[in-house]
Amino acid sequence: MALTLASATQLLERNGLLRELIGEDRWTLDPYSFEGADTNFTDITYDTRKVESGGLLFCKGRFRAEFLDGIDASGLSAYVAETPYADRTRAVGIIVNDVRKAMSLLAAEFFSRPQDSMTIVGITGTKGKTTTAYFVQSILNAFSGKKAALFSSVDNCLDGVHYQESDLTTPESLDLFRMMRAALDNGMRYLVMEVSSQAYKVDRVYGLHFDVGAFLNISPDHISPIEHPTFEDYLFCKRQIVRNSSHLVLGSDCAHADLIREDAKAASTTVSEFALEESACDPSADPSADSSTGSSALRSSNGTGLTTVFAVPSSDEETEKYSVLVSHASLTKIGDFELSIEGAFNAANAAAAITIALHLGIPQESEALHALEQVRIQGRMERFSSGNTVAYVDYAHNFASVTALLDFVDHKYGAWHPHITLVTGSAGNKAYDRRREIVEAAQHRIARFIFTEEDTDTEPHVDICRQMLSYVSDPDVKAGIVMGRTEAIAAAIDECRERTDGLNVILIIGKGEERWIKDTGRHKPYEGDDSAVERLLVDADRREEN
Repeated sequence: MALTLASATQLLERNGLLRELIGEDRWTLDPYSFEGADTNFTDITYDTRKVESGGLLFCKGRFRAEFLDGIDASGLSAYVAETPYADRTRAVGIIVNDVRKAMSLLAAEFFSRPQDSMTIVGITGTKGKTTTAYFVQSILNAFSGKKAALFSSVDNCLDGVHYQESDLTTPESLDLFRMMRAALDNGMRYLVMEVSSQAYKVDRVYGLHFDVGAFLNISPDHISPIEHPTFEDYLFCKRQIVRNSSHLVLGSDCAHADLIREDAKAASTTVSEFALEESACDPSADPSADSSTGSSALRSSNGTGLTTVFAVPSSDEETEKYSVLVSHASLTKIGDFELSIEGAFNAANAAAAITIALHLGIPQESEALHALEQVRIQGRMERFSSGNTVAYVDYAHNFASVTALLDFVDHKYGAWHPHITLVTGSAGNKAYDRRREIVEAAQHRIARFIFTEEDTDTEPHVDICRQMLSYVSDPDVKAGIVMGRTEAIAAAIDECRERTDGLNVILIIGKGEERWIKDTGRHKPYEGDDSAVERLLVDADRREEN
C-alpha cells in the first residue's frame, strides 16, 4: 500500500481537485512543507472511530467538526475535506473541491490500483442487475477455474467460492477498492459488479474504467429528494457507465437506446446488443430456428459490425428453455439453455450475460456458457408450493419489476385464472413514487393486496402502508394492512388455503432473501421472506393433516 502526503497531493493536483494544504500555522501547495511528506499512510478510513496512527481520514457526507474532538490522540496524520479543521486537529488538512472524488482516486492509489490487474465488468439497469451479474460470474468462474469475484446487492464474493451478504449495491469507493485488492490478492482474474445510479451520483466509482459495461434497461425509479430529483437525472447518472467502459453491452429494446448509442459513439465505446426474441437490430434473425429443445444461442452479423444476442423462448411453455442466437455476419447457433430461474425477463438477463462473455473471449462452443443454467439466487424468483397454492418470493420493488413479475404469472398460470395475492410494502424516506406505481402496476391484475412493513429510516411503516392503500381504486380488488411482515405472509397463506376451488398465487415482493428489516434507521432481525414462506406453508400442511 503506497500513498504519501506528497503522492496524494500530486494525484489530486493532476485531477484538478486540490485547493491547498493547511496545517496549524501554514497554508501551502507544497507537501514538503510538512514533516514526513514521503511517509506512507498506514491506513485510510472515513470513520473517525477507525483511525490508526499514521492514517488518513476522509471527512465526507454528514461529517461534523465535533467528530474530530480528541482525534490527535489516535495519531491521525492527515485528513481530506472540503473545509479546514485546523482548530480541531494538528493533522495536515488536504483541502479539496470534492471529497468523494478525491476519496475514490486516493483509495485506488492506496490499494495499488487493483483494477489494472483484473478484467472488470460493470452492470447497470433498473432491473436485472443482480441476476445478470450472477450469470456472468458463473460463466467466468467456469471458464477460469473459479477466478471471478462478484460485488452485488445480495452478496460479495472475493475468492470465487465464498459469498457474504452485502450492504450496498455499489460499495463506497474506499470499501470498493479495498475489496478489489482482497480479490486480486486471492488470485481473481475477473470482477463482475453491479453499478447503481447512486454510484455515479455520489462518485463511488469515480475514475474506475470497465472493460465491459452493460446497460440492461431503464424505467423511472429512485426519484426522491435524497436520490434523484427527476428521471432525467436518474438516466443521466446511469448513462455515465457508457463513457467509462471500453465496450458496451446494451439491451436493444431499452428505452432511450438511441441516446445511449449516441453516448457510445461520442465516447468511442464499441457496442454489442442483446434482446429477448426478435430485435430490430438484426432483421435477419430467425427466432424460430431450432428452439424446440430449449434456449439456444446463435451468433450472427448484420454487416454493420454490431453483434447482437437473442434469447428465443422454446415452444414448450412448461419449461424455462430458450434459444440464444448471436448475430454478427451470419446467424450462428451457440446452444440450448434451460434456466433454473423462471421468467422471460431472466432469459433477457441470460442473453446479456452471454453477450458479455463472448466479448471477453469465451468461445461460443465453450461449456462455460452453460454454467448460468445452474444459477439460483436466494430471494429472486424463488418458488414454493403446497397443494393448490404457489408462492414466489422476489425482490420486485418498482413498476417495471412488478409488471414483469405479473406478466410471468399471466404467461405461466393465466389458463388457470388464479387468485393472486400481492404482499408488499415500500421503502421509507425515498423513491416515493414507487408506492403509487406498485399499486398501479398490480391493481387491475390481482385479487388481493396485503400491505406490510418494509425498510424505513424515519417514516412510520404504517403511514407508508396507509398511503399505498389510498392508491387502490379498483373496487374489485381487496386490500388491507397487516403490519408484521411474517404475519402478513401468514395471513396471505391462510386466506389462500381457505380457497379450495382454484389455483392460488401469492407474490411476496420487495425484500427477497434479506435477513433484516430496517426500522427507524436500524436493522432488526427478520427470518427472511423465503424462510417465512417455506416454514408457514409447512405449518399450514401440518394443521390440515391434524
